[in-house]
Amino acid sequence: MMDTPKKTDDIYAAPDYRRSRGAYRAQCTFEYFVSMLVSDAYLAKLLTDIGLSDTLIGIISSFVVAAFLFQLAAIFLVQKVHNVKRVVIVFSSMSQLLFTGLYLIPFIPVSLPVRTALVIGGILLGYFGNYLVTSMLYKWANSFVDPKKRGDYSAGKEMISLITGMVFTAVVGAVIDRYEAIGNLHGGFLFIAAAGLILSVCNFISLLMIAKGRKEEETAAVPFSAVVKNVLGNRNFVNVIFLTILWNFARYLTVGFLGTYKIKDLMLTVGTVQIINIVGNLCRFFVSKPLGRYSDRTSFAKGIELAMCIAALAFACNMFTAPKTWFLIVAYTILFHVSTAGTNQNFFNIVYSYVPKEYFVQATAIKNSIGSIFGFAASLIGSRILAAVQNHGNQIFGMQVYGQQVLSALSLLFIIAAILFTKFVIGKQTVMKQ
Repeated sequence: MMDTPKKTDDIYAAPDYRRSRGAYRAQCTFEYFVSMLVSDAYLAKLLTDIGLSDTLIGIISSFVVAAFLFQLAAIFLVQKVHNVKRVVIVFSSMSQLLFTGLYLIPFIPVSLPVRTALVIGGILLGYFGNYLVTSMLYKWANSFVDPKKRGDYSAGKEMISLITGMVFTAVVGAVIDRYEAIGNLHGGFLFIAAAGLILSVCNFISLLMIAKGRKEEETAAVPFSAVVKNVLGNRNFVNVIFLTILWNFARYLTVGFLGTYKIKDLMLTVGTVQIINIVGNLCRFFVSKPLGRYSDRTSFAKGIELAMCIAALAFACNMFTAPKTWFLIVAYTILFHVSTAGTNQNFFNIVYSYVPKEYFVQATAIKNSIGSIFGFAASLIGSRILAAVQNHGNQIFGMQVYGQQVLSALSLLFIIAAILFTKFVIGKQTVMKQ
């Protein structure tokens, strides 16, 4: 139990609260760094080196969305957790170490099927540890944030992650390109593994520095019937789930297949891809605070709507991205990164708008899990479409068209549907203040 001021207005200025907010910012940054090491060009380079096909790489790259299903276990786990901090530290640390270990797989003298199984197992178990406690971590760490400033605080966290992430990706990308240039890509993998281990330790220390939390903010056990009534029986929140389905289907139909597209078809190096990502993150950095404040001033739904309009422009650009127009991938990257400044945190915070906070963990787990089912289904459908286009020599009706262009067009259609649903349904719902 922490020593804090008695007045509610003063409680968020207490030393433990300020330290916890700072530690949470640091933890999010270290976790973000590790997540970048198992995504996009880095993961594509690792999986290509192991010997996997483009379609399988796309599916594995989209495991992140399927892993959200693991949050369903949190609905039952939360009933038995008496020390949220301890549980979060254990599973988060396990996740970080598993992701780091992926880059040691190329050194294991086993067959391709065994390596494939190790990669898939490592990624799934890593995401299991991460997403099992994601909603618990979010509620626990955000209990030290003034509810009137959630959007602004979330934006601040992202800005720190982004600005430091730009330096991180530039260094790691340059190192990987250097190792590959001298014919020693595996040396680059060892570098990533070492960096991941250091980041895992930093993540562990940051979690230790977050205070345990006030008694009234601890996750309490509630009857499952109450969860069903207040979450799945809540029409306003069910609409939020449907919006999540549309958004996940739209983006995961395409994004998991862009890593190999950049490297193989657009002929970009890992370093070039990371420079483009840095530019995108820099743009996202400058809009994070304005978008966060816009969401606080209007609503989280309005923030999502604006962000998805920007995402629609991103996928519209990607429809025309090909080897001769490779530069359009820069426009796509910038616009998509900017859009995530308004979607990532708002899709978390919007739960507060329609569900009592005592059901936050369960509601978030249900929303993300259901959305993940459709997101992963989209990646499977996307893999079939990509394979079909590639099997026809990237030709449709006699025109040179790449599968990723087709997928981007379909993603655009789903995003437009999500924008309309947000504007005419979600935006008209009564928002809870809590």
